Amino acid sequence: MADDQATFSQATLALGGKDTAFPVRQGSVGPEVIDIRKLYGQTGAFTYDPGFTSTAACESAITYIDGDAGILLHRGYPIDQLAEKSTFMEVAYLLLNGELPKQEELERFTHTITRHTMVHEQLATFLRGFRRDAHPMAVMCGIVGALSAFYHDSTDITDPQQRMIASHRLIAKMPTIAAMAYKYTVGQPFMYPQNSLSYTGNFLRMTFGVPAEPYEVNPVIERAMRRIFILHADHEQNASTSTVRLAGSSGANPFACIAAGIACLWGPAHGGANEAALNMLREIGRPERIPEYIARAKDKDDPFRLMGFGHRVYKNYDPRAKVMQATAAEVLKEMGVTDPVFDVARELEQIALHDEYFIEKKLYPNVDFYSGVVLSAIGFPTSMFTALFALARTVGWVAQWNEMISDPEQKIGRPRQLYTGHTQRDYVPVGER
Repeated sequence: MADDQATFSQATLALGGKDTAFPVRQGSVGPEVIDIRKLYGQTGAFTYDPGFTSTAACESAITYIDGDAGILLHRGYPIDQLAEKSTFMEVAYLLLNGELPKQEELERFTHTITRHTMVHEQLATFLRGFRRDAHPMAVMCGIVGALSAFYHDSTDITDPQQRMIASHRLIAKMPTIAAMAYKYTVGQPFMYPQNSLSYTGNFLRMTFGVPAEPYEVNPVIERAMRRIFILHADHEQNASTSTVRLAGSSGANPFACIAAGIACLWGPAHGGANEAALNMLREIGRPERIPEYIARAKDKDDPFRLMGFGHRVYKNYDPRAKVMQATAAEVLKEMGVTDPVFDVARELEQIALHDEYFIEKKLYPNVDFYSGVVLSAIGFPTSMFTALFALARTVGWVAQWNEMISDPEQKIGRPRQLYTGHTQRDYVPVGER
């Protein structure tokens, strides 16, 4: 625990006729935390917290969320400021190093990432072993997990230099891998990275460009992708980030840890939410059908649920959603898209912000509500949505993994359980059962 995070008070637990005191710690911001590391040793009891929603599993200085106030900070900087004013390389440097880079630092970091964007040529052969209709997330899980077989010189987690090289490689190669996964599914040749382009511009060219003609990066689309990447870069101790930390706590190599995070993100309750939100908007189809679906959402006996509203953490307007709303309007205007889905989204948002049912339940639009519309307008199939999420989140995963490895209090993860099975009983031979 950092020196400036002092113990202010104690919490007393009365159990079995005995009072036991535990220190209460205070971070730089946020709720107080009861330190129960010695709970079992002092009381013989565990806590029961499914989903770990009331448990701080680590100490971190990277990202802070105040869900009630709708605040998301990266190293203290509000997410809306970063999305509007910063570049993705700046945000990546910030998450990794704790401070925004000076000009020389940014140029050096950008140069390093740019020179790591190519992947080992044999990975193309590895990728061709997948079926043509393989889901991009299945491809990314396999390819990223296999990186440790190609880059042996950056798997020693005890070496800070190797950890840094692995971090840079993961951030740099993820757009190339995601673009390759897309190209493979549509049957087009892979595009090599172009070092003269930005991180997001390079990804767009590798995804939508073809060798037969030059590809011009549309600045409006490039800005939209930059915002999407920044908005998804990190989000505190969510399921996939916790998975990366848990895998890393065993000493697993960084490529395996990030592959584990990708696998967790693939779940529809986590990374697939923007695809579900877009599918819902398409199902509604036209603004005049919204009242019907609002009524269904309010009906407890109807299985229909409005996707893209509410959040596990945010009990206020998701600060990322405000940026995505403006981005969606810019992209649709630039692409010349008159999309009834976006008309449905705007009308549905206004109803949700003024309807007592949504206000009472704090069901505000979240980032997934608009991001699916934006990605669809740009030309991405829904199967790529979660892969793009993984691409952006790799920066946060890598930063969190590095922080965990450097934490002297880090231990291998070992949650306990509330056992409700049989007590001890004797074996009965098969003929006597």
